[in-house]
Amino acid sequence: MKEGPVSRNISRIGHLDIPGGGQVVVQDGYAYIGHMKPPYGTTIIDVSDPVNPAIAAQIMLDGDASHTHKVRVVGDLMVTNVEQNNRHFLRKGAGLPALRKTLAQSLGRAPDNRDLAAEIGVEPDQIPLLDAARERGYDDGGFKIYDISDPRNPRQVAYQKTFGFGVHRFDVDENFAYISTEMEGYLGNILVIYDIADPATPRQVSRWHMPGQHIAAGETPTWAGYKNRLHHAMRVGDELWAAVWHAGFRIIDIADIRHPRTVASHNYHPPFPEPTHTIMPLANRIDGRRIAIAVDEEHDHAPGRLHGGLLVFDVSDHDNIQALSVFDVSEMDSPWSRAPGRFGAHQFCERLDGTLVYAAWFSGGLRIVDMADPFQPREVAHFIPEPIGGEKSPQSNDVDVDANGLIYLIDRNRGFDILEYSA
Repeated sequence: MKEGPVSRNISRIGHLDIPGGGQVVVQDGYAYIGHMKPPYGTTIIDVSDPVNPAIAAQIMLDGDASHTHKVRVVGDLMVTNVEQNNRHFLRKGAGLPALRKTLAQSLGRAPDNRDLAAEIGVEPDQIPLLDAARERGYDDGGFKIYDISDPRNPRQVAYQKTFGFGVHRFDVDENFAYISTEMEGYLGNILVIYDIADPATPRQVSRWHMPGQHIAAGETPTWAGYKNRLHHAMRVGDELWAAVWHAGFRIIDIADIRHPRTVASHNYHPPFPEPTHTIMPLANRIDGRRIAIAVDEEHDHAPGRLHGGLLVFDVSDHDNIQALSVFDVSEMDSPWSRAPGRFGAHQFCERLDGTLVYAAWFSGGLRIVDMADPFQPREVAHFIPEPIGGEKSPQSNDVDVDANGLIYLIDRNRGFDILEYSA
C-alpha cells in the first residue's frame, strides 16, 4: 500500500494534523474550518506562512448533541451552522413507539430489541440510544454569527435557532444568509433567507421550497422520506443555484428577495444514482454557452454502478437544459479506492471564475479538471493525501483556493493540507 501522497502537478507545501473537517474557507491569510464531530467546533488557522500553518483560535462545543461542520466568512463576519450530530441515525428512533405497537400485534408479544433493530436496520444494542435521544429531543439547530474583526478572538454575536435537525450547508453575503434548514410544517430542508445587515439580530425575509414539501399547507410529496430536499443554494447575481438532492437542481430568481421564484428545473436522477450536492455556473460563457457544473455526492457505492462525479450542463436556455458530459475518476486512479471509506466525489471549490474546477473526491483526493471544452472535461492535476492517524483511507471532503492560487484541502476524518498547482 502506498505510504505517501499520490500527486501529479501538485505539491504539498504545508500540513496540519487536525480533526476532520466539513468545510474550509480562506480569507485574508486565515483558513476557517468547520469540524465534523464534537467537541471540535470551528478552527481558525493562520496561513499567512503557508509552509508553517498555525492554529490561531478554536471554538469548542459543549456536549455531543450538535456539530458545526460548515462555516463561511464575509468581511468581519463568520457564520457557522448548528446541526444535530448523527442526525439521520438518531431520527430512526422517532418511529419506535408506533413500531412497538405494530410488532406487538403481529408477534402476539412485546417486541424485544432484536425485533425492533431488524425492522429499522440498526444493531439491538443501539435501540436504547435511539429511545434516549427521542425522549431527550433536540432544539439546538440553527446558525451562529461571529465577529471576526480579530480572527484570533472570534466573538459570538447571534444564535438564530431554526427547527428539527437544524442547518446544513448555506451561503452568505454582506446582507443575507441563504440557509438550508428544516422548518416546522415542511418535509426536509428548505431555503430560508435571513437579513443579516444587523448581524446581532438576523431577520427572516423569505422562504422557498419545492412543491410537496409544505405538508402543513396540505402539500403531498411525490417521493419517499427525505429523498428530495434542499442541500444548499449558492447566490450568483440575482439567482440562487439550488442542489435539491435526488431531485436534481433548481435555479431561483431572487431579484425580489422577498419572493423567490423558480425559473428552471432539471432532474437527472435516474439514471444517475447519487444525489446532487452542489450546482453552479461558470463565471464566463464558453463559445456562447452558459455552462453549469454539478457534483453528485458519493455514498455507499454498489459495484458496477457509477460513482458520484462531475456533470456538465448547458443552461443557456432554462426551458431546454442539456447535459453535455460527465467527468469520473476510475478506482484504478487511487490506491485507497477499495479501502474502507467512500471513494467518489463530494464537493468542488465554489469559486468558478475560470475553467478549472477543484473537486474533493473522498479517497480519490483532489482532482483539478479543466472545463475549457465542456464536452470533454480534462484532468490536469491531482493530489491524493495519505491517510493519517490510523485511518484506512483519505477522505478529502472540501477545498478552497485563495487569491494567490494556493489550494486548501481538508479531510473528513483527519488532516489539513496546503497545496500548490504547477501547470
